[in-house]
Amino acid sequence: MKYTFSNFPRISVDPEVCTGQPHIQGTRITVSSILAHLAGGMTLETMLTEFPRLSKDDVFEALAFAAGNAQETYIPLQKAS
Repeated sequence: MKYTFSNFPRISVDPEVCTGQPHIQGTRITVSSILAHLAGGMTLETMLTEFPRLSKDDVFEALAFAAGNAQETYIPLQKAS
């Protein structure tokens, strides 16, 4: 069953595509892959050249999706002994 997000129409989750990881709809390019390439120093311009199916809006929406999900994740802190 495919799932899309009303706030992120370019992002899709489907167990049959990319093992259910959030990806750019109509591609097999995952949100995590976009983040990893950017974190590794790839520029937006290079990413768009290397992945011609991606648009600038796809990349920005992947960033917004990831940021929104990071806000919902809390890492419990432990006191130092």
